Amino acid sequence: MARLELPSEIEDYRDARWRREGTRQVETALAAEHFIEQVGFAACLTDSRRPGPSLYVAVCGRRDAVLPRHVQKDPEASLTWVLKDEIIARGKVYYAKLARGKATFVSPRMVPYFKAVWGLKRSEEPARLGRDARAVLRVLRHEWEMATADLRAESGVKDRLRFTRAMDELQAAMLVVPSAVTYEPAFTYIWSLALGRFPDALARRVGRETALREIARCFLAGAGMTVPGELARVTGLSRPDAGRGNRALVAEGYATMMSRGTYRLASGVGSSESPPAQE
Repeated sequence: MARLELPSEIEDYRDARWRREGTRQVETALAAEHFIEQVGFAACLTDSRRPGPSLYVAVCGRRDAVLPRHVQKDPEASLTWVLKDEIIARGKVYYAKLARGKATFVSPRMVPYFKAVWGLKRSEEPARLGRDARAVLRVLRHEWEMATADLRAESGVKDRLRFTRAMDELQAAMLVVPSAVTYEPAFTYIWSLALGRFPDALARRVGRETALREIARCFLAGAGMTVPGELARVTGLSRPDAGRGNRALVAEGYATMMSRGTYRLASGVGSSESPPAQE
């Protein structure tokens, strides 16, 4: 999707809400958690070339932040990676590769809505999860937590590529999350059942239409305005589902439709706080 020119007041609004300002840079795990709670959900290491809130952009504190080719030597990318590890270990924010394999942080208040769209019921697992993913999940449901190497051995999914695909599948279905990262004696993730880390948020049931509306509300509250295809690209929703969410906001008076696929906050862009999600 080609980047569309946004009104200057919308860009300024996003600067404030998405921490694209040098005076409000994110520098600590606590500040990162507050940022994620405010925006509802955020990417980890995307830059200004992709829309939506991003921890990396918030660490940089500038609108035009672009990841360098060699991210290992970049101090801002390195800090983002360190904060990601700390956030995972603290366990207060949901983190996983979600829709389309994007590494995403989700505030606990938004987890029920994400699960309503992308989560799987246990009865759906045999039909919708691959054999490798089911083998890994079977082991984790017995052990609850396990390091990558041990999980590969116990599940029998020893091929690295097959295991990675299985873990991506389980994360996208909101069944498994990384719960810790270790670097000694070697780099590895510790994996846990998502339900064990976020039992209350994942146990809460909401309807799919409510979820689409609240995901759209959450994004629009931080973006001020959304253009055609933007909500779908940021969240991984299909464009029809994104449209349904936005139109639901118009129906209740929260948003106005400027033109086909373009929606703007009905109350303007002066508010500094996101409204609570509504049932």
